[in-house]
Amino acid sequence: MTASSLSLGLLVETEELAQYIHHPLLRVVDLTRRSVYEQLHLPHAIHLQPKYLMQQNEQATGLLPNDAGLTALIEYLNISPEHHVVVYDDEGGAWAGRLIWNLHCLGFEQVSLLNGGLHGWLGAGLTTTSEIDPVIQVERLVQVNTAEMTNFRIQYDDLLQKVEQGSVQIWDCRTEEEYTGQRLAARRGGHIPQARHFEWSTALNRQNHLKLHPLERTQQRLEQLGFQLDQPVIVYCQSHHRSGLAYILGRLLNWKIQAYDGAWSEWGNRLDSPIVSGESPS
Repeated sequence: MTASSLSLGLLVETEELAQYIHHPLLRVVDLTRRSVYEQLHLPHAIHLQPKYLMQQNEQATGLLPNDAGLTALIEYLNISPEHHVVVYDDEGGAWAGRLIWNLHCLGFEQVSLLNGGLHGWLGAGLTTTSEIDPVIQVERLVQVNTAEMTNFRIQYDDLLQKVEQGSVQIWDCRTEEEYTGQRLAARRGGHIPQARHFEWSTALNRQNHLKLHPLERTQQRLEQLGFQLDQPVIVYCQSHHRSGLAYILGRLLNWKIQAYDGAWSEWGNRLDSPIVSGESPS
């Protein structure tokens, strides 16, 4: 795949993005609510609804779309192999992280998360607009290539095998009430055996425009909970929405991380999956 001429990392700061905001090979994607986007958004940003990011499946609401769905996503984003994509939302980066994960799964890695999203941009006093740019179709779209997808994604059967073998490190990034089983969001409550709990939003600084806390702080918190960052990890939430940000955190920490997109909506709705309730991982 042709590399983008924009040398932006996985996490981009507002001031850095502002320098490139009018670059012809930059595609900015807004995952706020439509009503917010229509009122204000970053210059040249296109709006994307989260429904493009997942299959519509009652028993597993967050599954990655099939190849046709991924192709439709690329067509909607209108990106060529030369583009660099920057994604933001207004909730701390969960939906934005989910889009980045989708793009990684289909073989496109020239993509960044805007630290702080819309709140960070507004907090820096940078320009927004309500204008929507006309769509100019690119000549050559990114081609879906899922050859490396297992580096980013794990599915039920493979995860179950790892759980039964006891050879897995799992990160549950839902709320504590969901983790313990006090709050039901599927037929059954609790968590996947061996999963440790660290809520996704703990990594966000609510006093600083929902930007990420320093990565050293988050790494220290994870290690205090017993996570080993030199060992692979699998992350999940309810529908691989909140774990979108957790996936980004893992990548930023150079952690070998896969997301389980079936998530609790699949695991908890099945009647044959092993489950643990309470505060202990197992």
